[in-house]
Amino acid sequence: MKTKFLTVGLIAAMMVPAAAQAQTREIREDRRDVREEQRELRQAQRYGDRGDIREERRELRDARQDLRDSKRDWRRDTRYQNYRAPFRYQQFAVGATIRPNYYAPAYRPSWDSRWGVPRAGRNLTYVRHYNDLLLVNERNGRVIKVYRNHFRWR
Repeated sequence: MKTKFLTVGLIAAMMVPAAAQAQTREIREDRRDVREEQRELRQAQRYGDRGDIREERRELRDARQDLRDSKRDWRRDTRYQNYRAPFRYQQFAVGATIRPNYYAPAYRPSWDSRWGVPRAGRNLTYVRHYNDLLLVNERNGRVIKVYRNHFRWR
């Protein structure tokens, strides 16, 4: 019974990153589709007739809509919603030292390429503080970089 529960837990833990990767992959493919449709539209404008241009515009519009839908689905992902810490918001500055409870594992989101920030180096970790993203030195609690309102646009 215990091994069955453990197996189910491991499978569930492995599925969450797969779902996030699938959403990222879908957005990447949709961006590629938009670029391809833009290329085809330019080619139709150069060499095609009015009907070809109209058809390519329609396909480009559909590709852009698919990309918007994919981005909206990614933003609605519940793992990135409704984040609130048990302490009040405080605006941190570079060089400030923060207490370890501010960068406890519960507030350390795993790095994600969608954030547009580089990977944290050795002994550094990203910490979410409300809508801010902080890069913190784990050894001494010093804030290295602050990304203000980083999660607000999502």
